[in-house]
Amino acid sequence: MKTQIVKPQNTNSKVIITGFFEDEKSLSNVQAELNKKFLGVIENNIIKNFEGKFNETLIFPIENGVKIIALGLGKKEELTLNKLREAVSKAISGAKKYIKEGILSVEFIENDNICKKGAAYNTVIAAGIADYKFDKYKTKKDEKIENFEILTNDDDEKIIEGIKKGDILNNAMNFTKDMVFESAEIMTPSKVAEIAKNLADEYKIEAEIFDKNKLKELNFNAFLAVGQGSAQEPKFIRLAYKPENPKKKIVLIGKGITFDSGGLDIKPPSSMLTMKTDMTGCATVLGVMKAICEIKPDVEVHIMSALCENMPSGSSYKVGDVITSKSGKTIEVDNTDAEGRLTLADVLTYADEFNPDEVIDIATLTGAVIVALGNNITGIMGNNQEMIDNFKNTAEKIGEPVWQLPIYEDMMDGLKSDIADMKNTGPRGAGSSVAGRFLQNYTKSKNWLHIDIAGSAYIDKPYRELQKGATGVMVRTLTEYIIK
Repeated sequence: MKTQIVKPQNTNSKVIITGFFEDEKSLSNVQAELNKKFLGVIENNIIKNFEGKFNETLIFPIENGVKIIALGLGKKEELTLNKLREAVSKAISGAKKYIKEGILSVEFIENDNICKKGAAYNTVIAAGIADYKFDKYKTKKDEKIENFEILTNDDDEKIIEGIKKGDILNNAMNFTKDMVFESAEIMTPSKVAEIAKNLADEYKIEAEIFDKNKLKELNFNAFLAVGQGSAQEPKFIRLAYKPENPKKKIVLIGKGITFDSGGLDIKPPSSMLTMKTDMTGCATVLGVMKAICEIKPDVEVHIMSALCENMPSGSSYKVGDVITSKSGKTIEVDNTDAEGRLTLADVLTYADEFNPDEVIDIATLTGAVIVALGNNITGIMGNNQEMIDNFKNTAEKIGEPVWQLPIYEDMMDGLKSDIADMKNTGPRGAGSSVAGRFLQNYTKSKNWLHIDIAGSAYIDKPYRELQKGATGVMVRTLTEYIIK
């Protein structure tokens, strides 16, 4: 999708979306130009028949197959960037079936509550989300927006900046979603490692990929135990973006289970249907790295992921096994389906070797977070409240809802083992927090944040601006958190 600014009087688009406030009937500058271009149709027909309630739409066909879609924005003083993004995305989703020649136009909408850069950025993000479709295996492809026009006579540089940033983040999110939607047969550990290497080559950044022998040498024993039942060889990836004189160093760790059957504690079939998505954490940090390499902030960023399948076979790790993790701490395997935390434990330990200022891990880790927060809210926790608050504020600004879950020291009581330093699972209650407490044992960082996207990474029905399926959640928030 190519985004460009077009003057309303110059558009040749057959589908034009223009916004109306519930409490204001005067024409905007763009609407005045469109009204002149289309011989008074907006003033004489649309305004008289349209209330402008939030997310309301009215399709008005006019000459030469052109359709003007009136979009309700609600009360002017209540419009926020998050509401703008939702309304525009839903309107575009409904309008795509009318697209001719791949062109769709949206009026540049602003008010006193939102800045020009933010309005442009969120309009582009809305279009990107609405336009995305994983149709690789469809014989009949959906109509795509090839040229996305933002209609305005305003040539403010802030609008151009917002559009550029929106295009970068759309490409990053689409990159992540493509990986998540792809089948596990294709998206193996080796394939993900290949994608990571190609990304590093494209942007000329540092890349490190470990095979099984190297991982054994480096004592990634907990990770290797998880992958030992699979025919697919495990891989570890690290990419590093290193600007001159960075202000800080951040390590992002993404869970990379490319398929999770549950191992010998096998999942029921219904729970296994979307387990190709258990590498969404890895896909997310790769998407973030793609965006970072385009934006080029003065922050050093390392992304890491331990990639394997969790499969049952004669060589699988077993309940009752005791594993010596990379840190030296021993873990009794209480459940082979609590595998993600085992892989993350070794990576968190490895991350310490780079002396980062902050460590953030992101994972589809626990079903418990879905019980607690549903499918549309991401659970976060960590060991530094200031860092947590900064991240929460960023997520709220971006429009990706998060909720802080607690971690208490005495949660280790439920992880006690009679024969090892700890078990990999605890009691049923507070499962997400207990998993976070488990992970905390494996980082020395005083600035550590854990993000559980088990619910929000993949949704079964549309929510706000998001489409069904892979959401690309946290690509925007993590990128913004780093660059701000």
